[in-house]
Amino acid sequence: MNNLGFARVATAIPKVKPADIKFNVNSIKNEIEKAENQSADFIVFPELSITGYTCADLFYQSLLLNDALEALPEIANAANTDIVITVGLPIVDNNKIYNAAAVICNKKIWGIVPKTYLPNYNEFYEKRWFTPAPTSPTTINSHIQTPLGSAPLGNNLIFEKCGIKFAIEICEDLWVPTPPSCKLSMAGADIIFNLSATNEQAGKHDYLRSLIAQQSARCRSAYVYTSAGLGESSTDLVFSGNQIIAENGRILSVSERFKLNHNPLLQDIDIELLRNDRVKFSSFSDAMTNEEREKFKFIDISVNHKKRLDFNPDNIIRYISAHPFTDGDPQAFRSRCDEIISMQAWGLMQRLQAIGCKRVVLGISGGLDSTLALLVCAKAYDMLEISHDNIIAVTMPGFGTTGRTYANALKLMKLLNTSILEIPIAEAVRQHFHDIDHSEEVHDAVYENGQARERTQILMDLANKYGGIVIGTGDLSELALGWCTYNGDQMSMYGVNASIPKTLVRHLVKVFAENCHHNELEATLLDIIDTPISPELLPADNNDNIEQKTEDLVGPYELHDFFLYNMMRNAFSPRKIFYLSQIAFNGKYDASTISYWLKIFYRRFFGQQFKRSAMPDGMKVGSVSLSPRGDWRMPSDASVNLWLSEIDNL
Repeated sequence: MNNLGFARVATAIPKVKPADIKFNVNSIKNEIEKAENQSADFIVFPELSITGYTCADLFYQSLLLNDALEALPEIANAANTDIVITVGLPIVDNNKIYNAAAVICNKKIWGIVPKTYLPNYNEFYEKRWFTPAPTSPTTINSHIQTPLGSAPLGNNLIFEKCGIKFAIEICEDLWVPTPPSCKLSMAGADIIFNLSATNEQAGKHDYLRSLIAQQSARCRSAYVYTSAGLGESSTDLVFSGNQIIAENGRILSVSERFKLNHNPLLQDIDIELLRNDRVKFSSFSDAMTNEEREKFKFIDISVNHKKRLDFNPDNIIRYISAHPFTDGDPQAFRSRCDEIISMQAWGLMQRLQAIGCKRVVLGISGGLDSTLALLVCAKAYDMLEISHDNIIAVTMPGFGTTGRTYANALKLMKLLNTSILEIPIAEAVRQHFHDIDHSEEVHDAVYENGQARERTQILMDLANKYGGIVIGTGDLSELALGWCTYNGDQMSMYGVNASIPKTLVRHLVKVFAENCHHNELEATLLDIIDTPISPELLPADNNDNIEQKTEDLVGPYELHDFFLYNMMRNAFSPRKIFYLSQIAFNGKYDASTISYWLKIFYRRFFGQQFKRSAMPDGMKVGSVSLSPRGDWRMPSDASVNLWLSEIDNL
């Protein structure tokens, strides 16, 4: 594991000839060399790859069995580094043949793992030749003699190298109701290697991908799968070569099937991410008792390892999404956007029903956040089958309001058939400035926050007047940065956008626009999307263009959302976030720019916690939330020095 918590794994599909051990070993050696050239820490081969999976009754031949075992030193000596090699072969012990995997490193066999569950149906009759892994207390911790010395034999083995724990299961073990990998992971294995020889069937590959993704999610592990390919007998079956690497529910890499030549499939696994998740979700550890954990045997592969301490972002073999809140398959993401809007509307609807309220009040600025909030209100009222005129939408033009945002606010309210109120705030704010002896010419925090609090006062009083509640429009990114006025736009009676990051808000509004089937409403929403993000608290320029642009002041929201996701969801350090940012935003932001805004992010995140401690109720829709009642509990006076110091030392 390098100093940022990554381990490089490789899957290999060597060409094989059934029962031709010399040919197969040479193929295996070639794949080891390829993986070493790409600095792999681990390489895994298919099930029974030394002999070939389709030898059938030839597995009864002692010559085949003995030569397979004698081939292990040649495979071990092929490695020039401390790469961990896991290879499949038949093993004989106490007059029983096991379908097994040998774990090899530094020219030593560290363990033999037999297959636990043997298929005995349709095309597979493994019980004809093989015996399931031993389970009795007297045999589970047995040892076997190999050409490289004695090695433990059992399906309860967990290996550790350079701080990385890994374990083995073989093919059918994955397909049973409770795969061995469940308990192996709970006992500490970060990576599960699966040596397989699964044949192809129409539609089977999609199911297999889903199965591997789900198992990696259930085990909060990496799942590294490789299956037999070219050369296995096609007498009755087809083996296409399958390489799949998953991590915590997400498929990271899949190879092309039906190829004459397969190269190793490599991927950098984030061990730190997996462990942080296991710590955060304590039910993972609670699922195994200490007595069960003691049944596993831990094997430390103590070698003089080459530790890749210097991490180069240019060489990472891993996709790092620049937009973790919005990335993914376009069709699936569009469906998720529909679901999120429905969740927001459902939460609001339930709150209205619970308190017996039929009216909501919200301020509409013509910007993205208030637009999304209004769309959510409209959908909630559709769910309730209540007229939209119970939505009291208020536009409150002030010193920084531009003609563009003002016009869009009015259009939006009209097109959604809400009640419309227009209450200019300039004179009221001027009177307030006069009362507190503040010059209107001084554009400071008083100037800006005075407007925000005036608007909130109007909304709260209107809610009292009409017997409604004020709907908050602030989003997750603003809460993280504290980009809101305390007891101003920070306050409401229910915040529908509280767990929606700024980078997602734009997509939600766009999906609504595409689905509304109303040309004028769609055009208005698209223009709102194209409007620069601004609180519009400072006067516009001479051409009535927005002068105060939020991202010029606090930084790009796409960077801050990237920081927020990786800091909260993955619990990464500033150092790791900095390096991942360089990969994700390569060519867009340089290292000094990322470092500058990363420091701003941490300063604001820590310094503005007091606003989040007093934030209103609001539904959670994703994996990141800042609610002080649920996902994020933090002292308002916590010190940020530890995090800033790490950034300074980058």
